[in-house]
Amino acid sequence: MDYGLITIKFVLGMICLIFQINILGKGNLAPTSAIDQVQNYVLGGIIGGIIYNQDITVLQFVMVLLIWTLIVFIVKYAKEHNATIQNIIDGRPRLLIKDGRLLVDNCMRAGMTANELMFRLRSHGIYEIAKVKSGILEQNGQLVVIENSDENIRFPLINDGQINLDVLELIHHDEKWIAEQVKKAGFKSINDIYLGEYVHGKLHLVGYPKDN
Repeated sequence: MDYGLITIKFVLGMICLIFQINILGKGNLAPTSAIDQVQNYVLGGIIGGIIYNQDITVLQFVMVLLIWTLIVFIVKYAKEHNATIQNIIDGRPRLLIKDGRLLVDNCMRAGMTANELMFRLRSHGIYEIAKVKSGILEQNGQLVVIENSDENIRFPLINDGQINLDVLELIHHDEKWIAEQVKKAGFKSINDIYLGEYVHGKLHLVGYPKDN
């Protein structure tokens, strides 16, 4: 076994891993969405499957890493510039409980069984659906629960230029209202908003840097 060749491949694999972390703008490769998990699996398979195969040269190994890195970058760019692609790849938060009423259709679409839902609610210290103002299933599978006793909806209304329609419905406003608030704040459109939070009945907006 050529340990020198394996060492070179290890180093190249580590460099590729660090580079992908940097271009994704994340501190680590902990999966927060389905595409993150796919990326981790494929990159692990590439490095683990090729690194011990002496029939594959260093150049071939580098080319495979570059191709996969290019694919990751293209997907990332497409997600950031197209809402439809972002929803297809990452999905979107799904409202499961609204004003103490269970939305069974949404639960079924999310693959959430009644047993699993109640287990998650119990982990939040909640034993009755009626006590829940809203239950939102995040893209990473986390269930965000807001109780009736909570004064405010602690959930972003706008993320990355995209309106969270479930939260919009909870605060009893429509897209026309948001567009008006965005204009009043001096932004051209909702696409210019990086983050929008609804706190104490007011919409707080944070825009993208103007040079973007």
